Amino acid sequence: MIKNIILDFGDVLINLDKPATAKAMVQHGFTEITPDLERLFQIYEKGKIGSQDFLDEVSRHFPKVDGEDLIQAWNSILLDFPEERLQFIEQLAQENRYKLLLLSNTNDLHMECVKEQMGMERFNRFKNVFDVFYLSYEMGMRKPDSEIFEFVLKENKLNAHETIFVDDVPENTDSAARLGINVWNLIVGKEDVTQLKSKL
Repeated sequence: MIKNIILDFGDVLINLDKPATAKAMVQHGFTEITPDLERLFQIYEKGKIGSQDFLDEVSRHFPKVDGEDLIQAWNSILLDFPEERLQFIEQLAQENRYKLLLLSNTNDLHMECVKEQMGMERFNRFKNVFDVFYLSYEMGMRKPDSEIFEFVLKENKLNAHETIFVDDVPENTDSAARLGINVWNLIVGKEDVTQLKSKL
């Protein structure tokens, strides 16, 4: 029996345009994500460096882009958070049948942008749904590393077999499944988190 629901944020609750940042940066000389950039993005998602240091480091790769354009490009991935999804998770919380946890790979700049786009009243509606609200940059860990799932299970005394994890990235759900967690690898555009009850 499922007692715990762990939800991803991007493309599960909030819509994303994942190629948007790369597209926005092409005019500034971006061609591909190099190993250096990939490593930089990951340490930023783990909160190992602050936003200003992150922006400074990216600027070294793209010296022609100014700070505001860089932030705009970085945040262009973030789209809307449909009201029906917010109402759905609010309803889940009101039923009080499941422990609800958010587990998101994200970063300070993105979360500040989300708050601005949603407005604080609506953002707090969203945050208050969850018993626990985990953001990778505050945890110093990120998916798909097994340590993040092990931490969430142990910290909250969750039984993996009583837990379902919903994420759109196969590497993340595969990692959770290896620990015995039930998973739903949500296919963006074909499935929606509002169908979750059919998976429980």
